[in-house]
Amino acid sequence: MIATRRLTLRPAQDDDLAALHEIFSDPETMRYWERPAFETRDLTRDFLRVFMTADWSDREEYILDLDGQCIGKAGCWTKAEVGYILHRDYWGKGLCFEAMEAIIPRAFAKFPDVPALTAEADPRNTGSVQLLKKLGFQQTRLEKQNFDYGGIEMCDTAYFELPRPTGRKRIL
Repeated sequence: MIATRRLTLRPAQDDDLAALHEIFSDPETMRYWERPAFETRDLTRDFLRVFMTADWSDREEYILDLDGQCIGKAGCWTKAEVGYILHRDYWGKGLCFEAMEAIIPRAFAKFPDVPALTAEADPRNTGSVQLLKKLGFQQTRLEKQNFDYGGIEMCDTAYFELPRPTGRKRIL
């Protein structure tokens, strides 16, 4: 568990289902996610079950808890790749930045063999692109029409990297 100025970053729990389903079933929130909005609560339940039981040796992921309420999730989900999703009522308040600013040093500490953290974003998702840049990520390439968004459309992908910090400072 990690405490930031406004958030508690914690493991997922069963009673996060309703809040996560509100996030994952919202088409606007899911617009730039890996797939369209979840149609059923069972899909969210399956996601939550995997999130709670996954092998954590290559993950550093957390539920974003604000005042006792799950409002999203953030972290590294495949060793070096970061990702986040936030209930849209909380967009633009700096909460994902606050969470990722706490998670990134932990991820570098947990994965000492990783030279850089990576991220992917649809370039039309300007909020996410701005967040990544504010965190220090640099865009390394852009691939056109390489991502099939649920059979609805082919989308571009911007790829980002954040090199491992150099120097002696080690933050946990």
